[in-house]
Amino acid sequence: MSPANVYYTSMRCHLGDSLLNKLDRLMTQAGLETIDFKRKFCAIKIHFGEPGNLAFLRPNFAKTVADRVKSLGGLPFLTDCGTLYVGRRTHALAHLEAAFENGYHPLAAGCHVLIGDGLKGTDDVEVPLPPGLSLKSARIGRAIMDADIVLSLNHFKGHELTGFGGAIKNLGMGSGSRGGKMIMHNDGRPSVDKKLCVGCGLCAKFCAHSAITIKKSKATIDHAKCVGCGRCLGTCNQRAVHNNWDSANSSLSQKMAEYALAVVQGRPNFHINVINQVSPYCDCHQENDAAVVPDLGIYASFDPVALDLASIEAVNQAVGLMGSVLAERELVKSDHLTNIHPNTNWRDQIAHSVKIGLGQDQYELIEVK
Repeated sequence: MSPANVYYTSMRCHLGDSLLNKLDRLMTQAGLETIDFKRKFCAIKIHFGEPGNLAFLRPNFAKTVADRVKSLGGLPFLTDCGTLYVGRRTHALAHLEAAFENGYHPLAAGCHVLIGDGLKGTDDVEVPLPPGLSLKSARIGRAIMDADIVLSLNHFKGHELTGFGGAIKNLGMGSGSRGGKMIMHNDGRPSVDKKLCVGCGLCAKFCAHSAITIKKSKATIDHAKCVGCGRCLGTCNQRAVHNNWDSANSSLSQKMAEYALAVVQGRPNFHINVINQVSPYCDCHQENDAAVVPDLGIYASFDPVALDLASIEAVNQAVGLMGSVLAERELVKSDHLTNIHPNTNWRDQIAHSVKIGLGQDQYELIEVK
């Protein structure tokens, strides 16, 4: 098998040029125009950033991608799915407000913005996975699965559970509905915070498996009956139902890769990693720590695994920045990502992705000026 082509361009811009122009050339030379976009819906999977965090991608990048898709006759839209945790992206209305606050308004982004799993995170599609994987199916946001083409536009960064966040994580974790996210994190078994529960019974009403009962004005979930659909998280207006974050990091990375496979299998897909403001933690945080390495460039490929691996190696080969978390850690490993999060193993994500056929770990770097 020939190595995957990974195209990249630096952050350097000469007079009369711009980084957005370079992104447009990068997409063209990487072969985006070989995809037939004419009159086809194109989901641009992105992370809008939790308000308060300033490391997320500027909407200018998204507009450049959307404009190129439109020039090829496509119908692009930006999309992401709701979160499990308390924040400003737990349901579609709050998520849209957060996206608009961070600049992802349709007028600025060049296309419409849709929340992939609906109002309360319950609008999903159960996508079958190939035999032999740890999961039989994946619960993906319906709007993402309804698209004809999937592009991922990713802010490459560190991550406290999976070691790094790039194309695989944006596609897998980001496209999972709230029920899907539970399955990835802990096989889908939520619990109730008794202090927040008011005993309204709404979660029990929407539970299709009679797993929830109201006792002494508080909801209780029977895990023997619960199937992890996530409906209770979507229906609780008190945010009293929460996910148990108890899945091993390795298992999480593997399930996340399988979800990414569910998103891209059987349809055209293309992926872009922007390696700037490389924060040590996810953009889901309402704050961002100082960047750990300098801004390195923009990478693109049809292969999300090769793309992520090229991005990892670029970050690990870069000079760590003083004043970042790297300066505070005992540097006992040979790579930055492991030094930032020593209890994670970013290799799990890559290895399992290769094993299941999501992509390959052999690539050729091609520079675009």
